[in-house]
Amino acid sequence: MKPTSKEVAMAATSPNYESQSSTCHGRNGNRVFHRAVILLAWCMISCGPGLAGDQPAVFHAQGEMAGEVTATGVILQSRLTAGEGLQAGDVPGTLGVACFEISTKADFSGARRTDWLKAEAEHDFIVRTAVSGLLPGTRYFYRLVCGANESVTRSGPTRTFRTLPGAETSAEVGFIVITGMNYDPFMTGKVNGTAPASATAEDKRLGYPALEVMRRLRPDFFVGTGDNVYYDRPVSTAAQSLPAMRRKWHEQFVLPRCVSFFGEVASFWEKDDHDTRYDDCDNTGDKAPSPELGRRVFLEQLPLADPAATKPLTYRTHRVSRDLQIWFTEGRDFRSPNKDPDGPGKSLWGRQQREWLQRTLLASDATWRVLVSPTPLVGPDDARKRDNHTNPNGFRDEGDTFFAWLKQNNVKNFIIICGDRHWQYHSIHPSGYEEFACGTLCDENARLGQKPGGKSSTDPAAEIRQPWIQKEASGGFLRVLSKAARLTLEFYDDTGKLLYRHEA
Repeated sequence: MKPTSKEVAMAATSPNYESQSSTCHGRNGNRVFHRAVILLAWCMISCGPGLAGDQPAVFHAQGEMAGEVTATGVILQSRLTAGEGLQAGDVPGTLGVACFEISTKADFSGARRTDWLKAEAEHDFIVRTAVSGLLPGTRYFYRLVCGANESVTRSGPTRTFRTLPGAETSAEVGFIVITGMNYDPFMTGKVNGTAPASATAEDKRLGYPALEVMRRLRPDFFVGTGDNVYYDRPVSTAAQSLPAMRRKWHEQFVLPRCVSFFGEVASFWEKDDHDTRYDDCDNTGDKAPSPELGRRVFLEQLPLADPAATKPLTYRTHRVSRDLQIWFTEGRDFRSPNKDPDGPGKSLWGRQQREWLQRTLLASDATWRVLVSPTPLVGPDDARKRDNHTNPNGFRDEGDTFFAWLKQNNVKNFIIICGDRHWQYHSIHPSGYEEFACGTLCDENARLGQKPGGKSSTDPAAEIRQPWIQKEASGGFLRVLSKAARLTLEFYDDTGKLLYRHEA
C-alpha cells in the first residue's frame, strides 16, 4: 500500500525515523523537507510499487538468523526477497544491498555496523557476515539494514542472540535439540509415521507449533541435527535441481514461527540424508541431487560457515562454558558406500574426522563433553537399515571401536545426543555410555521406535539398557540444561508437556 502525503509528512518529522542519506544534514528550516524527500525515495524502493514505480521492492521475508555463536563471535544472515511471503510456492529473491547493525542495547545506541553486502542471484540473494570482538555471555541486539542501493535504506525488526559464556565462566546454559522438520506431511496431513496429524489451519499458516513452545523456554541456542528439510518428500515432486532444493528452504523458513524463533535464538546446524540428497544417501550413484550439490546448498542456506572460509568444514567443536563443550559431527560427506561390507575399513566419519574427534575429546577439560550426532550410535534402530553406527550391516564396527576407545581412554562425563530417529529415547550402551534421541519436531513425522530385545531391532539380544522410550508417538524436542557440574536432559512433546527428565 502506498503511503499518503500525510503519512509521509508524519514519518519525516518522527524522531524514530532514520535515513542513511547525507541529505538529512540541512539546517532546521530545511530538515523536515529533506526528510520528506528522502522518505518518498525510500517508499519508491522499499514499500512495493512506489510513486516512481521504477525500483524493485526489497524485503527480507525469511527474517534473520544468528549462527555458530561463540563467546566472542557470531555469523549473521538474511535473504533479500521480492515480496513479504510465498508467491506461487516460493519466495523469490531480489538484488540489493544490506548490512547489519549490532548493539548490547535494545535501542541500538552505540551500535556497530558491518560492511555493506551484496545480495546476488549466485548466492540465492543471501547476505551473510561473520562478526567478531563480542563480549562473552552477553545479550546482543541486531537488525538488518537493506535497500536496492546504499543511498536509501530501511532498518528491519530487532533480532537478538546471546554469546556463549566461554571456557573461563561457570554459567548456567540451556539449549534445545531437534530433528526432522518435515514440511510436506505437516502441511498436507499425509503422515510420515504412526502419529495422527494434528496441525490446524492456523498451524499451517504460522508453522510448527513446537517452535513457539521452544521460544517461550528462552533457550540460549538451538541445534538442528539434520533433516532440516526433506528434498525427497513428496516423492512425486522430489527436489533434484538447485532451484527446487532452494525452494524447500524458502517455503519453510518464511513461516512466521520460524522467523520469530530464529530471530530470538542463535542456531547450530548439521545435515543428514534428507537435506543432503535423499533417504539413507551416501556419495555413490547418479541419482540427483549430486553429493556436491547437496553440500553446496546446505552451506549456502544456513549461517554455518564463515563467508571468508575457502574450504569450510561442517564438523567442529565449541566450548560453551567451563562446564560444557559440544561436538558436531558430519555424517554424509566422508562416509564409505553404505553397501560395502562392515569392517575396519568402512567409515561413516572418515579417518580425518574420526582422528579429530578423538584428539579434541582428549584435549578437553570441560566437566561435560556432549557429542551431537545426526545419526544414532547406540539405538536400538531398525535392523533393516545400513545407514548408521547401530546397524550391523552399516557402520557398526566403527561405532563399537569408538566405544572401546572411550573406555580405554577413560573418557568420563561423555554423552551422545542424536537426531534422525522419529522417536525419543534414553539408552545406555553396554560400555556404559548414554545416548539421548531428540525425536522429530512434529506429530506428522513421528512414530514409535524399536526397543532392546526386539526381533526387528539392531539389539535382538537386549544388550542395551533403555531407561525410557516414548510411549505415544508425537513430535517434540530435547532440552538440555548445564549448571555447574550438573547436566539435566528433558524431553518434551510438541505441546510443551514434559515427558521425561534425567539428571546426570
